[in-house]
Amino acid sequence: MTTLARTPQAELSALRPDPRDLWPEHARKLYDHLVGLYGADDVLPTLAGSWIAHQRSVNTQKSYARGFRIFEGFAREYGAHPMAVKFGLADTFRLHLETAPTWVRVKGGARGELARTGEPYSEASRANALSAASSFFSYLDKVSDDSVKNPFDAVQRPIIDPDYSPTPGYTEQEWTKLLVTARDHHRVAAYRTRAYALLLVLYTCCLRIDSLLNARVEHLGYDRGHHVLNVKVKGGGWKKKPIPPVAWHALQDYLAGRTEGWLFCTASGGQLDEPAVWRLCASLARRAGLPVRGPHGTKGDAVTHALAKPDARPDKVQRWADHKDSRTTQRYNRRKELLDDSPGYGLAADLAGALEHGEG
Repeated sequence: MTTLARTPQAELSALRPDPRDLWPEHARKLYDHLVGLYGADDVLPTLAGSWIAHQRSVNTQKSYARGFRIFEGFAREYGAHPMAVKFGLADTFRLHLETAPTWVRVKGGARGELARTGEPYSEASRANALSAASSFFSYLDKVSDDSVKNPFDAVQRPIIDPDYSPTPGYTEQEWTKLLVTARDHHRVAAYRTRAYALLLVLYTCCLRIDSLLNARVEHLGYDRGHHVLNVKVKGGGWKKKPIPPVAWHALQDYLAGRTEGWLFCTASGGQLDEPAVWRLCASLARRAGLPVRGPHGTKGDAVTHALAKPDARPDKVQRWADHKDSRTTQRYNRRKELLDDSPGYGLAADLAGALEHGEG
């Protein structure tokens, strides 16, 4: 196992207050999970927790924590401490991910009962688990007094097509149907204004769901004639997003004069989480007769619909979507895959006219 000259758990425990109290949610959850398996005296829980806390975005923290749990469970099954894994077992982990059934809920079983009967991990999930494990060892190398060789450096990763997305896209007409369902037909009347406002702000501000759920009422403002929301975007920076009138009015109806706290919260005032929004989106989609999906396809829909406007400016859409590279914006643009948009039709129409008149 990797040895550290300074034991981080003893170093942090000696401080008052304990710095671990400031760790973000996913770092704390991973720490508690690992303490339950290895005990508080093992260095792994504190190192893994501090590694997650070191990540800038909440999305990366969540993704890496999930991937690391998969790796840790695999190493434990093979009787190896995660920090003692070498290349041979690391490469076996890659092969394991390609065939191992995933955990799924047991239908009709006890609450929370799981069984390994699901489909093997997708390419994206495999890539995430391998990236998480590799990132953890890179972090160990940074914080250790001695060099730590990353066993995942030579492990091949799945080749991910950046243009492919399994998430179904909605047309503008389908988005209207979804929003009308949220506004008028949500099964819980008390939550209609929240559902309607959340979807409108998410779509018209072209936001990632984690950015919106981490926004607070105090982040709302007014700037040069625009109602704005100051949000933390991917990469850790902050950006003012203008809120269009229809979304602003829906948001004010939902807030009903509230001036502090999470922008979108639970009935008790707590932070609304992604699983709750996923369930909301899935429920509304079923009620509206649309393909079921979570909130993560919303940004792709917004980009696609914005670029399809006759007066669309790709550079403006890129800035609106918070993309540093125009190629990223095009990856979100699902319209590029539409057969209707093939330039061949225009060429063929001109050619057909020329052939009909015998022009040459």
